[in-house]
Amino acid sequence: MTIIKNLSDKEFKDFIEKSNVALIDFYADWCAPCYVIKPVMEELSDELEGKAEFGKIDVDKNKERATEFGIMSIPTLLIFSKGKLVDRLTGAVPKEIIKERLGKFID
Repeated sequence: MTIIKNLSDKEFKDFIEKSNVALIDFYADWCAPCYVIKPVMEELSDELEGKAEFGKIDVDKNKERATEFGIMSIPTLLIFSKGKLVDRLTGAVPKEIIKERLGKFID
């Protein structure tokens, strides 16, 4: 089982730069759609183990990164490739769509 890393503002940059492909879930504990996306993230992290890294960042505790990326709605999923933002999805997006978008950046 792959671990989805809880990230802080300070850990964020290092995490995305060390990952070939990273999917970051911007969420909050009070957000109902965020709970819908959680099992999807867990399934994808298992299916794509070794191909992509998965992290999540609580927007209430880490406002700096949420502001930096203009997060206005949650959940927002950001896809990074080699440290650069390459795609974003907002809302409780179906697993197949997330996997397809991630797949574009996985070697």
